[in-house]
Amino acid sequence: MHRTEIKIKGIVQGVGFRPFIYSLANRYNLNGFVYNDTEGVVVEIEGRKSLLKKFVSDIKEEVPPVSQIEAIDIKELPPAGYREFSIKASVPRREKSVLISPDISTCRDCLRELFDPENRRFGYPFINCTNCGPRFTIIKDIPYDRDKTTMQTFQMCDTCKREYDDPLNRRFHAQPNCCLECGPHLSLLSSNGREMVSETPLLRTGELLKEGNIVAVKGLGGFHCACDAKNSGSVSRLRDRKTREEKPFAIMVKDIQTARSLCDIDKFEEDLLLSRQRPIVLLKKKESCLVADEVAPKQNYLGVMLPYTPLHYLILERSGLTLVMTSGNMSNEPITSLNEEALHRLRDIVDYFLVHDREIHIPCDDSVTRVFEGREMLIRRSRGYVPEPIELPYSDEMNTLSSAAPGFTENILACGAELKNTFCLTRSRHAFISHYIGDLENLETLTAFETGVEHYKRLFSIEPKVIAYDLHPEYLSTKYAQQLLEDDHKLRGVPIQHHHAHIASCMVDNKIEEEVIGIAFDGLGYGTDGNLWGGEFLVADLKNFQRIGHLKYIAMPGGTQAIKEPWRMAVSYLYQIYGEDFLGLELDLIKTFDKGRLHTIAKMLSQRINCPLTSSAGRLFDAVSALLGICQSVNYEGQAAIELEMAIKSVQGVRNEEESYNYEIEKRGQIYIIDPIPIIKGVLKDLQREIPVFVISARFHNSIAGIIVNMCKKICKETGLKRAVLSGGVFQNMFLLRKTVTELYSEGFKVYTHHRVPTNDGGISLGQAAIAMEKLCA
Repeated sequence: MHRTEIKIKGIVQGVGFRPFIYSLANRYNLNGFVYNDTEGVVVEIEGRKSLLKKFVSDIKEEVPPVSQIEAIDIKELPPAGYREFSIKASVPRREKSVLISPDISTCRDCLRELFDPENRRFGYPFINCTNCGPRFTIIKDIPYDRDKTTMQTFQMCDTCKREYDDPLNRRFHAQPNCCLECGPHLSLLSSNGREMVSETPLLRTGELLKEGNIVAVKGLGGFHCACDAKNSGSVSRLRDRKTREEKPFAIMVKDIQTARSLCDIDKFEEDLLLSRQRPIVLLKKKESCLVADEVAPKQNYLGVMLPYTPLHYLILERSGLTLVMTSGNMSNEPITSLNEEALHRLRDIVDYFLVHDREIHIPCDDSVTRVFEGREMLIRRSRGYVPEPIELPYSDEMNTLSSAAPGFTENILACGAELKNTFCLTRSRHAFISHYIGDLENLETLTAFETGVEHYKRLFSIEPKVIAYDLHPEYLSTKYAQQLLEDDHKLRGVPIQHHHAHIASCMVDNKIEEEVIGIAFDGLGYGTDGNLWGGEFLVADLKNFQRIGHLKYIAMPGGTQAIKEPWRMAVSYLYQIYGEDFLGLELDLIKTFDKGRLHTIAKMLSQRINCPLTSSAGRLFDAVSALLGICQSVNYEGQAAIELEMAIKSVQGVRNEEESYNYEIEKRGQIYIIDPIPIIKGVLKDLQREIPVFVISARFHNSIAGIIVNMCKKICKETGLKRAVLSGGVFQNMFLLRKTVTELYSEGFKVYTHHRVPTNDGGISLGQAAIAMEKLCA
């Protein structure tokens, strides 16, 4: 007889791993026990050596579908004479390093039971098992046991308890296990919070939605505001009440067939829609799409998701509708998750509330993604993906060696950026990127940020000694970091340039450490020279960067107001070309705007009053969008650039439109300056010739791709580098991304884009963490 201790690390708790081990042990008549601890799963197993070998092999080959094994440590022990195999209670320890599963969409077995009239859970909206259901959003602490989740207030009935205690039942130790008798319940409330007496609140909710009402639905990670997506009046009312004028809404459809009736879907997109993460997937709308135009104004795409909780399945099945499902909040505020909070914050938005009494411990927005070159390209990484870690590109040997470096610690808090904020905590090789926090522009979002940091620190037993943060002095995330450093002088602060962090996040996403050509195109980021960068060419690795080229600086009249009003950037470029003579140009922009305002902007530019300089590619897109009359003022971030892309009509490109505009590249000392003024002149010339807007937009995009390729060739000639890394919010533009990647490939470059973390500022925190660790390892 031989006895072995097996320690398994990874996502192995709350995913059916112990009953899986129990079944394997019984298969081979092996004895011993298995239990959870704060590092993972521990097995002591005894039997014939040949059977133990098969047992270990099967662990690796037959793991439960939701689990992920990161490491298996095996140690031989002297025989102990075990008589049976058992599952022991979890063993708490002071140090916690277990990985936690994200929230998982409803599995097929539970769906079968949900719609089976003979099943005791028929129509129960909180059905779940070990293979599905809430995880991250209900966990308060680890080990992952019921008393450390928000299900602790629900006492299981005898039948549910028998399932929970039976190792051969798929609900064995399913912490949210419950039924109609012992679990959470729904309530339907009016907008003033009064409960509406109804034996079938779900059925009544469906009727209310069909009547055109807006209903706040409490889901897995927070509230959604729901309405009939084909009812223009309902969608318009939701926009008005939510003060969300034009930013697209997401929709939820009953099944993949319904999704196909609305959008063009390839195999990769279908797989994403049906994945257990159930993200919102951006899909090309069909001409015959019956969804109201107000759902996604001026867009060629729809954000589509399938139901991921039994509650969603039941609402869609009983209403028969395609539903708008947008975050339950006012614009620019965090998603609402508490019942009382929702009744206060959403009462002026919705007509009714469908609530339940299971607490959401950590609110979590829906994830947003799309497909690029047959691979997922995340836009917002949240529900279904977090808190699964990203592995930093460092070997164990490097970690061991670097731990002796002066002042080094592997525990880092990276505070992220201002917009689309996430934070990131590191432990050893793991980077735990937070769920989507939002734009850090108000107290509510800052509070959500601070609460999230404390929860992650507790959950993963991380006490950071290093704080990484953006250079921008006015970011709330930067001010938070500086306050931490001021309060505790033992902490070490690492300021990190915004665009270096962009490139580093893409490098980690693609598991590369070598020096690269980094192209960081976005809205704005604080530069080392005090100007606002955003059209940058870097030579970078995970420690250092050199700015080797950028778009020529242009004034932003009114500062941040120029972000909200793209016409200001158009005027700035016109002033650069014509001086004050631009006021006499025969352009719609000039003829339709108040002359007094234009004169004021001209004066601001001439005297450099509140006109910070920027090299931003995003602001260049804004200027062209405004010149073409597409978007003069924005209601959401990136609107002008998005609508400029949409004007092309197809991200596959305008057929036979390969023309582009001229631009100039001049080397000044060690840095290349790209002057886009000839591009603006070309756009103006085409406007005078009455060239169609979609053609001008295509030519503009072709020009930007040409700049990137030309610059990469120049940098390659100087450095020999053939790796090009693309990052920044501008590369959410699919027309530009496809054009750029295709042309770089044709020039022999290896091209890296984002897939596992967002190319926008949602990926910044990962880049900050990687750079800080590399700097401390030096």
